[in-house]
Amino acid sequence: MESIVNITARAANRICEITAGQNETHGLRISVNGGGCSGFQYDFAIATDRNDDDIAIEKDGATVLIDSVSLGYMSGSTVDFVDDLIGQSFKVQNPLAKASCGCGTSFTI
Repeated sequence: MESIVNITARAANRICEITAGQNETHGLRISVNGGGCSGFQYDFAIATDRNDDDIAIEKDGATVLIDSVSLGYMSGSTVDFVDDLIGQSFKVQNPLAKASCGCGTSFTI
């Protein structure tokens, strides 16, 4: 069964690096919040708890948690980890996004 949100091997590797040795960690939480310069923005945080409506996506030992509301805005997306001239970050390639801002964390549906 294919996941609603795909996690690249680079993203999975970075999540494992970040959460290694942390006893109270459940993985990386990705949520979509209102705001940002384009209407919605992604929020990335280390998950220390697991909510009843979380969808857990696992890849290569890494876990990504997405709440059911945010999942509706991210269906079909790919989460990657990039290391480029402007820094290291998780990036979401979202086929539902009609436009995004220059920094890539804010988008419009």
